[in-house]
Amino acid sequence: MTMLSERVSQSAFDGSRLRVVLLLDLHDGAQQRFLTAYEHMRNQVASVAGHVSDQLCQSIENPSQWLITSEWESAPPFLAWVNSEEHVETVRPLHDCVRDTRSLRFSVLRETGNFQATAEAARSGTGLQSAPRVGDGVVRHAITFTVKPGSEPVVADILASYTSPEPQVDSGTRLRRTSLFMHGNRVVRAIEVQGDLLAALRHVAQQPEVRAVEEAINPYLEQDRDLDDPNSARVFFTRAALPAVHHLATAGGEHATVKRHALYYPAKPGCGMALARLLAQQDEAAADDPSAPIDSSTIFQRDDIVVRLVDARGSLDSAPMIALGAQGPRKAAVLARLIDHDALGTNSSLTDEERMSRFLASADMRLITDRRA
Repeated sequence: MTMLSERVSQSAFDGSRLRVVLLLDLHDGAQQRFLTAYEHMRNQVASVAGHVSDQLCQSIENPSQWLITSEWESAPPFLAWVNSEEHVETVRPLHDCVRDTRSLRFSVLRETGNFQATAEAARSGTGLQSAPRVGDGVVRHAITFTVKPGSEPVVADILASYTSPEPQVDSGTRLRRTSLFMHGNRVVRAIEVQGDLLAALRHVAQQPEVRAVEEAINPYLEQDRDLDDPNSARVFFTRAALPAVHHLATAGGEHATVKRHALYYPAKPGCGMALARLLAQQDEAAADDPSAPIDSSTIFQRDDIVVRLVDARGSLDSAPMIALGAQGPRKAAVLARLIDHDALGTNSSLTDEERMSRFLASADMRLITDRRA
């Protein structure tokens, strides 16, 4: 049992500036093609709202190793850009140049000497992360994709019956948990990794039992992919990525009665980030309520797809407002305005607990499998 002495949290919504570090290892002889592709990408990203600056660096020890750093006013504009279809197309020319990549994202907590940037950030309402956050050493990530309508029962059976891969990746990385849900023809797979997420994803992809499952569901996917083609697989998983934008755990430890749920919130066009931010704010506000049934919550968001993974004690219906992430009628009204009710098949009004309970039942995804290492 893991005891949490303090509130564990991570968030893309704290308003602090973001530093993005991209490590690249180039193929031999690809430097000039890489520079051409980078110039195109640099010109594209320079026009993106929220982008502040970037630098391209080459190793003085190994000329094949490169580093791109960029600064953003805050995390949300970067996430909107990196998860966009425009970004997928912009970075496509880099794929043939790069042997390996690693992306790291950091909130700016302290800085020395950059007084002009600090003053500009203060005027714009963004700046430094206010205080260090307490973590638990776990990285959370999800992917989502859709299958052909009518294939849902077959896909569910395939996904529920796979053999779990070896959880120990290396001396510092271990798979902790995989939770898989469906809502209609949408699949969401959430994973928790102790250590290096990229190493864990590569480890999982190489396991024959996992590869067999991926091949088995290929005929049912709405988006075609060829796992034998690295570019096809890369584009599929890039589009399927559902990053964690907020996580909060408040319990003193895991309860035996805790049950995992995934709630699906399709947002109106262009409202996905606002919806994720609202849910994050409401989870933070509810964290100090000892009667709240939520032990932890993780919000995943990409474009207008928002999924909230919650570990709850007892029935979600015992506190439907908190379970949904909307405390009080005013916040419920805001939530109702951001939701694409046609996509969810719900009423556009959340004016009473009965309607909230119906909304909760519609948003609650079907659990296919939940496995701990």
